[in-house]
Amino acid sequence: METHTFITQLQDRVQHVKATVQSEFLPLDAAALNFKPQPASWSILECLEHLNRYSRFYLPAFEKAIAQVPAAGSDEVVKYSWFGKKSLEMVNPASAKKHKTLQRMNPHNSQLSKAVLDEFLQHQDRLLQLLSRAATVDLNKKALPVEFFPLLKLRLGEALEFVVLHEQRHLQQALRVKASASQPLSLVV
Repeated sequence: METHTFITQLQDRVQHVKATVQSEFLPLDAAALNFKPQPASWSILECLEHLNRYSRFYLPAFEKAIAQVPAAGSDEVVKYSWFGKKSLEMVNPASAKKHKTLQRMNPHNSQLSKAVLDEFLQHQDRLLQLLSRAATVDLNKKALPVEFFPLLKLRLGEALEFVVLHEQRHLQQALRVKASASQPLSLVV
């Protein structure tokens, strides 16, 4: 896929994520945002805090990479490494396979407020700005360390797509939590 099309698709996805958070979660009260379908599950705020933790790592890394990566044309084809493909497969929202998260990225049982939503939306605005800037650089350059193992590097395009897919995956999770909160409770007698 050409860089221009690739970036446009990622921007559309981020806009959708942002709009969904604004329409589905901003109107909710703290109790609904902290509701857990089961004790081991994440709440809506925990899903978004998990994404905030990733954004705190990746957004500055994108900023640095975009500043250092050489320019390229918008007709350049975005390529994938084996590791990049595996990483994207792991966070694909269409995949039902669950993965354990790193302890430092796991917000389970955190005391969270609506400030998580504000931070998340700020991250989305920054990501959109970075995507616009990324449209002019070589997305095939290996430039981004992987959060859990910095010696491994993803190509810039792979890392951008990874973050967006990861957000979509956990947004779906948060929407499932919201839906389960609105289900009537059934009593077993």
